[in-house]
Amino acid sequence: MKNVLFLAGLLLLSLQGLAQEFKVTGTVTENGDPLEEATIYVKSTGVGTVADENGNYELTLKKGTYTLVFAFGNQKSKKLVLDSDMQLNVDLAGAKETLDEVFLSAVRVTEQSPITYSNLSNEEIEDRNLGQDIPVLMNYMPNVVTTTDAGNGVGYTGIRVRGSDATRVNVTINGIPYNDAESQGTFWVNLGDFASSVENLQLQRGVGTSTNGAGAFGASLNILTDSYKEEAQAEVSNSVGSYNTFKHTVKFSTGLINDHFSIGGRASKIRSDGYIDRASSDLKSYFLQGSYVDENTLVKAVTFGGTERTYQAWYGIDQETLENDRTFNPAGIYTDENGNTKFYDNQTDNYSQDHYQLLWNQDYNSNWSSNIALHYTYGRGYYEEYEEDADLADFGLQAFISEGEEVNTSDLVGTKWLDNHFYGTVFSLNYQNSNWDVTLGGGWNKYEGDHFGEVVYTRFARNNDPYEPYYFNQADKTDFNIYGKANFKITEKLSGYADLQLRTVNYETDGVLDDQSRFQNDDNFSFFNPKAGLTYALNDADQFYLSYARAHREPSRNDYENGDPEPEELNDFELGWRHKSQNFILNTNLYYMGYENQLVLTGGIDDVGAFIRHNSGNSYRFGLEVDATVRFSDRLSVRPNFALSRNKNIDFVSPFDGELVAYGDTDISYSPEIVAGNIIGYEPVGGLELKLLSKYVGEQFMSNVEATNSKLDSYFVNDFNIQYTWDKPWFFREIVLTGLVNNIFNEKYVSNGYYYTFNIPSEDTPSGVQTLDGAGYYPQATTNFLLGLTMKF
Repeated sequence: MKNVLFLAGLLLLSLQGLAQEFKVTGTVTENGDPLEEATIYVKSTGVGTVADENGNYELTLKKGTYTLVFAFGNQKSKKLVLDSDMQLNVDLAGAKETLDEVFLSAVRVTEQSPITYSNLSNEEIEDRNLGQDIPVLMNYMPNVVTTTDAGNGVGYTGIRVRGSDATRVNVTINGIPYNDAESQGTFWVNLGDFASSVENLQLQRGVGTSTNGAGAFGASLNILTDSYKEEAQAEVSNSVGSYNTFKHTVKFSTGLINDHFSIGGRASKIRSDGYIDRASSDLKSYFLQGSYVDENTLVKAVTFGGTERTYQAWYGIDQETLENDRTFNPAGIYTDENGNTKFYDNQTDNYSQDHYQLLWNQDYNSNWSSNIALHYTYGRGYYEEYEEDADLADFGLQAFISEGEEVNTSDLVGTKWLDNHFYGTVFSLNYQNSNWDVTLGGGWNKYEGDHFGEVVYTRFARNNDPYEPYYFNQADKTDFNIYGKANFKITEKLSGYADLQLRTVNYETDGVLDDQSRFQNDDNFSFFNPKAGLTYALNDADQFYLSYARAHREPSRNDYENGDPEPEELNDFELGWRHKSQNFILNTNLYYMGYENQLVLTGGIDDVGAFIRHNSGNSYRFGLEVDATVRFSDRLSVRPNFALSRNKNIDFVSPFDGELVAYGDTDISYSPEIVAGNIIGYEPVGGLELKLLSKYVGEQFMSNVEATNSKLDSYFVNDFNIQYTWDKPWFFREIVLTGLVNNIFNEKYVSNGYYYTFNIPSEDTPSGVQTLDGAGYYPQATTNFLLGLTMKF
């Protein structure tokens, strides 16, 4: 048998050798500047590559006639007859913009804009896309801090940019708002493996440019989903790793049918037990799109969504437990009738979310184009919780008499539901010529959501009628915005930027909360958000920019539930320098973000793990951000970044021991002064890529009063990523083997937590009240691994 296999392999190698292969090499530029990450693919086969930091590319093809497509937002096609090694250089200046990218042209920026931003390409995502959520894949971008409840990057994950939490990061998918309209958060757990359907993403730090959805108070994240494919292709991807983590993904594309129609899709399943005890995740998701394309028109119907079932892991643990049993999870704990400690099996969060988008881009001529999109999202789900010795009145249940005594409490199981609809339209009209790039756009979006709870089991008390809610609250939110913005040349080297947005919000609620209190609200906001800036090109390598942006933001539902909040206001100043040369790219900027009534995290969390915020008066964030790419050779590169910042509440006042205390200027919670990252990439041989990824996050307070118990220690974590790409083996287009070892030095670190205070009677204070405090922690995984195999057809 071994001889047969040897002869078969020898025959296969001989057949491959019969077909002559030649190399196509060259440089992709725009106005003479190298285009890193420009895409080069062969129209007839789907084979492709990406230009390196110097714009250089290389393809190996068999003898024949081919059409090569060069794309970087813009695209050009080149036909060639290949019968020997050849060099083909392409400059994309003046090339036509790809229609897919135009969907985001209204909300994205380029080097011509005075906005601080970073891009993450599909190729960079694929390097580590083994089941972890998008925030984890963004971890090494400048001034980004990520965390995960389960500890290993699967399930509930969070992101902070410049110290601002996820509720203040505006997220759009194909230009359509993704943030939850009420909580303003982004829940990637509802879209498991969404990274496998992302073409690229752009993170704008600070206010950024005008976009749809809630105002950006820390950053804007613009995501473009998969583009249509010219040629039919498919891939199967599987990964396995620590904590019984598995990911299975199937993707396909029909390519262009009759040169105009294409269908593509993905189905995924991810499962993990999590690093934290019982912090399991069971995620199923899908992505499906149909496209119609011709020379000037692109219409896409896109649907995507997912179903998640995760065991609750948002309670955290105290300091003593962290030291002695850091994976302990208190969720679902109870004592049975015999006094035994047990955990409720179904202490889970269950949610399904489906998105529908209809996107139409039209080019009218070389100057005019338009975009319009309709969207609808349906979300529904609940979390189930065991309540030990619960007060019956809190759940709408009657007390009862047992053995002659009134009983007011019982062990019970309750569910809390969300059932919501989000729909609307976004639109833009664009005009371009050699001196002007002008966009008029906007959007109208409507949210309708029901919040209610049910009791599904009681140990002692009598249940209500089936499916009778013990609380019910309805919310409606309407969001409208319109904006106009322009990039324009002032001189050959100096260009200007202006951006004006008007946004109106109406938020109404009525009904009863889970604590049986009335929650009634009817607020209207009108916000005017101007932005302006200048960009100066000193020479071909160096560019400077200066910008100012004003933003406003309405309170979230949680803010209303926890107090009487005021809307926030932000003035953002950015001063930057960009340098690009053959082997060195540098981006550096200073920023000052001055807030009025900033809703800062208090450190506390509510009963579902959501962070509580309060207005802090005046505050600011002042910092320096630097990121670079250094190419030492064709095989070795380094990509460091760091952010130094000062984040302060001004003249902060807070109660302590029953009295208001003036603390002076204090650190804003969850805002480390140092955040740094680095990626060392080495390619020892063709197709093999090794990366060492490092992340340092400085110490931070979880409170705004700099309480000792609220301090999170700094941490330094390193991951190792290896990937081997086997080009065109047998009948495959490509086989990719990926390995990822997270936290290779076994660092026991905590990336997130919460801080709380409570008052007790005391004779030692003038007010008769003494304030005590405590903290909870979310430990992250020690050394763990993921291995993946992707087969592309």
